[in-house]
Amino acid sequence: MTGPESHLKDLASRSTRRLAESRDVTPLLAELGLQAEGGLEPTATVEAGQLLHVAGQLKARGFVLLDVIGVDYSRYAAPRPKPFGVLYSVVHPRDHRRLFLRVWLDDGEAVSSLFPVWKSANYLERETFDLLGIEFTGHPDLRKVLTPDDLEGHPLRKDFPLGETPTLFRDGRFLDPAAFRAGLNGQQRGLTGYRGEMRRGERTREDILPPVMPEGGPK
Repeated sequence: MTGPESHLKDLASRSTRRLAESRDVTPLLAELGLQAEGGLEPTATVEAGQLLHVAGQLKARGFVLLDVIGVDYSRYAAPRPKPFGVLYSVVHPRDHRRLFLRVWLDDGEAVSSLFPVWKSANYLERETFDLLGIEFTGHPDLRKVLTPDDLEGHPLRKDFPLGETPTLFRDGRFLDPAAFRAGLNGQQRGLTGYRGEMRRGERTREDILPPVMPEGGPK
């Protein structure tokens, strides 16, 4: 292929290559003394005791924390170093380099909070604590953020019993599984009591009000 078409294809190829090179985090991992795992996204394992140091180095280079994700690998098919993992998604807002840090933990083992480095860790760590029971030492206010205070267990653990039970939220709303399914088609009240048109953005009806927990609990 010759002519303008070939020239444009070559330009696009070089542009894609330069973009990939600019987002390559291999040199960064070498600077930090980290080894990349295999996978689709650049991910590096960090020892729990080194997490704060590595996070501080990343912040000094302009990276910000996007997310904190807890995973229960206890029943994963392939062997893992420890039963629990915490993944930290960090990104550079200017050059768009992205990196995941993974910390492996035993059941009951805590990890340092990244709140002293990135304030965005506050609610992200609280959610992981709530749903998986992983504790973050040094967190200023480590308490539940999603489930009721009296709920026993952590819903995202593999040992959490499967089943359908009504869920009470902090503001008085409740979710009943059967009503939730019925409400998906918009024909019956479901989820928090709103009808389907409310989820479609038609919020002008004044006769539809947010429900509260019935006396004596969900029916």
